Amino acid sequence: MSALKTYYYNEVIPKLMETFKYKNTMQVPKLSKLVLNIGLGEAIQNIKLLDGATEELKIIAGQQPVVTRAKKSIAAFKLRTGMPIGCMVILRRNRMYDFYQKLVNIALPRVRDFRGLPGKAFDGHGNYTLGIKEHIIFPEIDYDKIDRIKGLNISVVTTAQTDKEGKELLALLGMPFRN
Repeated sequence: MSALKTYYYNEVIPKLMETFKYKNTMQVPKLSKLVLNIGLGEAIQNIKLLDGATEELKIIAGQQPVVTRAKKSIAAFKLRTGMPIGCMVILRRNRMYDFYQKLVNIALPRVRDFRGLPGKAFDGHGNYTLGIKEHIIFPEIDYDKIDRIKGLNISVVTTAQTDKEGKELLALLGMPFRN
């Protein structure tokens, strides 16, 4: 069991039960999954960009990414249904906890001029999404071997019912919010 998972069971659950007055430990929100996504609009002209993004996401997540395809045709962007435009990974269980710990403790502090994450990026159901402009903040990425800097979306999906519960859960798990 990872250190973050042990911390969740020993420290976070009692604090959340006390704060939100849960009667049962099964009511306490927990991390459900992490979704990592790299969207590459430029992959329409140059399909080789997608290979590099897939390889880099595989290195970051430790799991093989899935190539995402366009759902609709958009003539203005010269995009047709079914064209590959990005890649994504869904992390669960131990890989999710390991990646979350790496994100909070190693990657986010490496962001230039980092003052914390905004606390308003919740979706209304306790899930949090953050965008990273440079994927090179992860220690596994070798700066010399990348062809271009890519952005990365990370969605933290929780079992929380409200944003307040989700924010408290993520804050107790170490997410550096601004306020």
